[in-house]
Amino acid sequence: MAPKPAETIRQQLDLTPILRGRVALIGLGGIGIPLVRTVARFLGGVCHSEADECIELVLCDGDSFNHDNLYRMDVPEFGNKAEVLGAALLDAIDSPNLVIRWIPEYATADNIGQLIEEGDCVLLACDNHQTRKLVGEFCQQLKNVVLISGGNDGIEEGLAGTYGHVQVYSRQDDDDITAPLTQYHPEIADPQDHSPADASCLELAAASVPQLSFTNLAVASAMCN
Repeated sequence: MAPKPAETIRQQLDLTPILRGRVALIGLGGIGIPLVRTVARFLGGVCHSEADECIELVLCDGDSFNHDNLYRMDVPEFGNKAEVLGAALLDAIDSPNLVIRWIPEYATADNIGQLIEEGDCVLLACDNHQTRKLVGEFCQQLKNVVLISGGNDGIEEGLAGTYGHVQVYSRQDDDDITAPLTQYHPEIADPQDHSPADASCLELAAASVPQLSFTNLAVASAMCN
């Protein structure tokens, strides 16, 4: 009997960075929505191919969907992003060994230890340098972790939101395999913005920039690749 498609994928890919811990996705906006839907489908297939494997997908975002999001993302319903998307994925994906849970909070110094654990594969899809620095520096303290950070804000003046970037940071057995997020990015090492958990509504509105849906989709695809 020919192997199922999911079994064929398992045979061809090294999924150790996924199966050794959890998959944590922080940031569920224009990039995070297509990213989480694709990743959840993939993880659901992996779970089906290995009946004894259980994979946990953790969603984190303190923001809520509102009418302003409709022009650039597919909004399932209004409400906290992590809660809305988590519930929708539970209904859409039939995989008993895929555990989906959500934390309706922004990443902060107080809760980062709950969001990210030893051995996790972390997908960071936020548009905030302060949060990138927080997550990146926390991952530097772990022995084994893979952090894939993607954004659409760019780094050149006047071009915010028009093109994307992806960084991959990996630690194995307490050693850096790739460069930390801050090493080549001074805007992350010395962020000039505020964490969304600390910013007022007016500050959050002022910090937001128009986004291209094509860029969001390209970044999400690159992060999956």
